[in-house]
Amino acid sequence: MSEPAVRVDTTSQVPPYEQIRAQLAALIRTGRLVTGERLPTVRQLAADLDLAPGTVARAYRELEAAELIRTRRGAGTRVAALPSEPYAHDADQLATLARDFTSAARALGAGTEDILTAVRHALDLGPASSSAPADSGAGGTRTAGVGAGPGRPGAAGAAGAG
Repeated sequence: MSEPAVRVDTTSQVPPYEQIRAQLAALIRTGRLVTGERLPTVRQLAADLDLAPGTVARAYRELEAAELIRTRRGAGTRVAALPSEPYAHDADQLATLARDFTSAARALGAGTEDILTAVRHALDLGPASSSAPADSGAGGTRTAGVGAGPGRPGAAGAAGAG
């Protein structure tokens, strides 16, 4: 089984911090990242995605404000227990993400049925489960693993959002 991953599309109109926040929130809410699981440090995830640490720190701060993660000095950043009240998604944000995806898919030459099939397939697999390789170029998609199993480099590293 592959570890959950975060992907950032630097060509998207959605800011990178928001892409990180939304993907991690989805991984947590769907159980792909479980309570107590350690996330990479801000510096490690920023380096993996070739982003500024402040970008990742902002995503982590927003996840902390939503009570989805907790950062403790010496213990790192970990997935928090899910809040008991149901989560209401942001319809405007969802529409923006759908527009970005549809535009990118159309730019690849995909038709409506191909796009719908891809969405259905992604829903069946869960968030961020594609095995597409990372793009290390100046633009495009960048990928970083976020599961912090015993073999993950940095799993015993410095505390997270500091």
